[in-house]
Amino acid sequence: MNVVIDWLAFLQVFAVALAAAATIVTFYSLGLRLLVRSGRAPVVSPAEFTDAITVISDKELKRAEKQAAKAARKSPLTEGQKLFALVGAYACFALCAAAVISGILLLVIGR
Repeated sequence: MNVVIDWLAFLQVFAVALAAAATIVTFYSLGLRLLVRSGRAPVVSPAEFTDAITVISDKELKRAEKQAAKAARKSPLTEGQKLFALVGAYACFALCAAAVISGILLLVIGR
């Protein structure tokens, strides 16, 4: 039994996976940044966890939402710039989704 490893193919898969991961993370973080810049900071209410995870109270959540709304009102951007940032954020999220879906299709369908 002789096992032959195609190292060039291995390196190609590694390079593509690394590039895809970096691309998805970059566009997701850029999308979040643009979303915050447009004045729509995502405030997520905490889930109920047990043990060592600290859950914020309703009072702390309301304070965080109030601070996010205050920061959105202080934004120096015009309404057009905010709209442009929001569209850019959604475009970045769409690119992330397209990259993930194309990766899944490539695995399922093949070449």
